[in-house]
Amino acid sequence: MTLPGLVLASTSPRRAELLLGLGLKARIVVPRVEEADREDEAPDEHALRLALAKTRAAMERLGDSPGNVVLGADTVVTTGGAILGKPRNAADALRMLSLLRGSTHDVLTAVCLLRTDDGRSASAVERTRVHFRSYDDRTIRRYISTGEGRDKAGAYGIQGLGSLLTLGIEGSWTNVVGLPLEILPDLFSEVAVELWEMIERDAGSPLP
Repeated sequence: MTLPGLVLASTSPRRAELLLGLGLKARIVVPRVEEADREDEAPDEHALRLALAKTRAAMERLGDSPGNVVLGADTVVTTGGAILGKPRNAADALRMLSLLRGSTHDVLTAVCLLRTDDGRSASAVERTRVHFRSYDDRTIRRYISTGEGRDKAGAYGIQGLGSLLTLGIEGSWTNVVGLPLEILPDLFSEVAVELWEMIERDAGSPLP
């Protein structure tokens, strides 16, 4: 049986790097999806809807290209029921980081897999709790000036300078980065694809 190719429906370099860290070489297809909020939509429903929309959008861009597994994901930060996506500008980043300081928030990442040959799909939402320091306004301004959080949910990246804003996490670290690697084996199994075999193929030889 020929293993499918892996397509990543994302503009996030972090997700591509996480997959590459596993030895998976994904083809990047940029999905054209409007990431708009919907009234009365729960954070997990919001993330799952966008992950599925990204996956389908990438699949449409592939056209008649069988034999692929498309992976789409969406990450949101949520606190007090509010959804914090990517900041629109520096003022929006200031609002978000002020809201998060000295408290605990949740990071939700929805992941969706879709096979282009038989339409099998699988999806899940992973949750991680993140505890933030009681940093001051000067720290917020300094962090925003680095530009690191410009394209990230909640206006920060835990894998970089954003780690200095945190006290700790409960759950998956890669989930906060943008792709919870721990849930991938089960998701791939749901679409009848052996993840380890894909890793071995992309590595060019069987793993030791």
